[in-house]
Formats: sequence, C-alpha cells, structure tokens
Amino acid sequence: MTDKPKVILITGASTGIGFETALLLAKEGHRVYATMRDPSKGDTLKQEATQRNVSLEIISLDVQNESSINECVAQIVDREKTMDILINNAGAGFIRTMEQATMEEIQQVMDVNFYGVIRCTKAVLPFMRKQQSGHIINISSVGGLVGQPVNEIYCAAKFALEGLTESIASYMKPYFGINVSLVEPGGVVTEFGNSLTRYFEETGGIKEDAYKPLIQTYMDYRATFTDEVKERAFQKPVQIAEVILKCINDPDPKLRYLTSEGAATFTKLKSGLDPDGEGIKAQVRKGILNK
Repeated sequence: MTDKPKVILITGASTGIGFETALLLAKEGHRVYATMRDPSKGDTLKQEATQRNVSLEIISLDVQNESSINECVAQIVDREKTMDILINNAGAGFIRTMEQATMEEIQQVMDVNFYGVIRCTKAVLPFMRKQQSGHIINISSVGGLVGQPVNEIYCAAKFALEGLTESIASYMKPYFGINVSLVEPGGVVTEFGNSLTRYFEETGGIKEDAYKPLIQTYMDYRATFTDEVKERAFQKPVQIAEVILKCINDPDPKLRYLTSEGAATFTKLKSGLDPDGEGIKAQVRKGILNK
C-alpha cells in the first residue's frame, strides 16, 4: 500500500490494460477514477473491485469529446483539489492498408489514439502546472517505434504519440515539475485484438484487389496467434499494469518503459542505444534548453 495516495485518472478502463490498471492502483491505495465513454460498461469493473475489496470511481469520459473530458477533469479536481496522474490508455487498433482505408477510418484511428491524448493532456495541464507537480503516462506500443505492414495507420498514430510525448517531456519537468512517460507493450492478451479482427471482417475482410496476397499473408500470420501461443508469448493486461505501477513509483520516472524482453528485442534497432529514453531527453534539454 502507498503512503501517499495519488489522484489518478485512467482513460479506457472498461477492459484490458485500463481495467487491470485501475484495480491494481486502487489496491495500492490510490484514489482511482476509472473512465470510459459508456459508464454502463463499467459493471464488470465494479463487480471485480467489490470482489477484490478495493474502492474506485467510474466516470464518463469520451476522449473524442472535449466537453466530456473537461467536465470529467473539473469534477475530479473539484472533489479532490488536485490531479496527480493522468494515464492516457484509451486506444483503437486498425487493420487495413493506407490505400484501402477510407479517410474517415484514418481520421478515427488518429482521433482516438493521438488527438484523444492531446485533449486529455490539455485538460489536466493547467491544474498540474499550478501545483507544480504531476505525471502524465501515455500508453503507446512497440508499433510506435517500429512500423509494421497493414498496421500503418495505427503505427502512424502511435509514432505521433511518441513524438508528442518525447517533445513535451523535454520541458515539462524542468519548467513545471511534471513527469512525462511512455509505456510500450508488445503483444498483450486483451479484447483489443479480437475487436480489431472483428472490425476487419465486418468491413469486407480480405478483398479481391491488388492487396489480397499481402492481406492474406498478414492474416495467416495473425492466425498463428492461437490461445496457446498467446498464453506463452504474450503479456497479460495485469503485467502491463504492473509496469505502469513501477513507472508511478519510480522516484525519477523515465521517458520510456518497454514492458517485456520481447518488446525490447523487437524495438532494439530503434531503442537499443537508449532503451529508457533518458539519453535523448538529456541531449535535447542540454542542446536547446540548457537544462
């Protein structure tokens, strides 16, 4: 249990990583506000919290709606008089090549994964700056470091998130006392992947076009991820939650937290020289801010 409970806002807490993170942080004694677009989907989280004998609040927050975000943040700050940690977890995957995807689909993926983070971060920053403390934790992916075929739109959104986070991390701590971190999982056993495949099938699946051989090869690759393989090679949401807790408890939070050896190996050609991102952060601060 923590000696100093923190007020924590988590987005996308109805399932997966957000779900387990909310429960783990509540168990640690923090004041957890688990948010989701539709609070009626929070029944399972409520039941699990009761079974684990932990306390948390479920509040409506739609990362695509600025008014919804501002109302949620104002409600929490009015009640708690502080905002200590924002965990930007809400996200959406997408399978389809750039040429095949509609602009509406591309904009939706960017809006949830990137602009949603910007909206939520902008909403909490005035409070964190005023108190000269806080921690913003953005849930990224190895797809934010390594581009992957047929996932280019999702990877583009996560690359954007990485660039945004790396940039603001260079000045948030020295000027405003706010830590900024990225948590970067690889394969995780969640409903995320099932939803991804379901949407792909509902929007036509493998189409009879020039991309058919590529898409077929990719979907055959995904089919190798049986339950047995996932159990052996993928991380569980609670394991990602434990990395998030480690990030929160770190007395000097790092920029990057790759969540497994597999994630580190997959991104090694990009991150091998500076796996926690502290080297590049120091270089940028010294070169531009003289900090």
